[in-house]
Amino acid sequence: MTRRAMLAVAIATSTGASACNRSDRSSMPTASRVPESTPTVLAVHPHDPRAFTQGLEWHRGQLLESTGRFGESSVRRVDLATAAVLKQVPLAPQMFGEGLTRVDDRVIQLTWRSGLALIYDVNLQSVASQRSFAYEGEGWGLCYDGRRLIMSDGSPTLVFRNPQTFEWQGAVDVTLDGAAVAGLNELECVNDLVYANVWTTSTILVIDPGGGVVVHRVRADRLIPTTETPTNTRLNGIAFVPETGRFLLTGKLWPRLYEVELAPISGGSTAPD
Repeated sequence: MTRRAMLAVAIATSTGASACNRSDRSSMPTASRVPESTPTVLAVHPHDPRAFTQGLEWHRGQLLESTGRFGESSVRRVDLATAAVLKQVPLAPQMFGEGLTRVDDRVIQLTWRSGLALIYDVNLQSVASQRSFAYEGEGWGLCYDGRRLIMSDGSPTLVFRNPQTFEWQGAVDVTLDGAAVAGLNELECVNDLVYANVWTTSTILVIDPGGGVVVHRVRADRLIPTTETPTNTRLNGIAFVPETGRFLLTGKLWPRLYEVELAPISGGSTAPD
């Protein structure tokens, strides 16, 4: 069990809310009217098997990656072909890194329960942690749709925030076949849609943020051969490559990163004001 999981169990026990309930709530109906597809693998790249991946972003031929765990969290720039860490900034030991996204020349990284979104310049040459944003509750996933930030906290709710001030600008509850879907984790904004990994699974939900409706489901559980199963099978890294239209998928402690093609999906409406 990871330190994050142990902490979650301890907190749940002290508050009377079972940590198992969270994973139960994130379970999805097996029979669904929503179209499904599986990724088509086009290339396989190495990935640091020690990286507890929490967020992934593509920028100018390199990967921006957030890693988690207390005492091990970081934000880093990574070479896709070799998985070499080109630049890394560690977080304070008491912080647990979560999702990240890029807004112009800044990178914003969430923390799990510290209530801070850390700000870096896009090259990670200087850390502007003193310019961090404060927020209430947990931080899980984060993406930028070109107009606003979209944030998850493990619940069925996506929150919209101002990219300059992190001010709350609204929220939407996510539903699949009319039922709320919790466990929304790593996020990627693509063409007015939100691609969201569901915690403890290798399922990616494609969400129209205008109404929170899931319009497509991607089953990525067969990406890793059974002979190469990592110690943690949770997918938790989604990056879109606009130059090719492909996606890069990986997970916590995965030894591989998969360059894939996903089924084309029509764009959603814009998020509500």
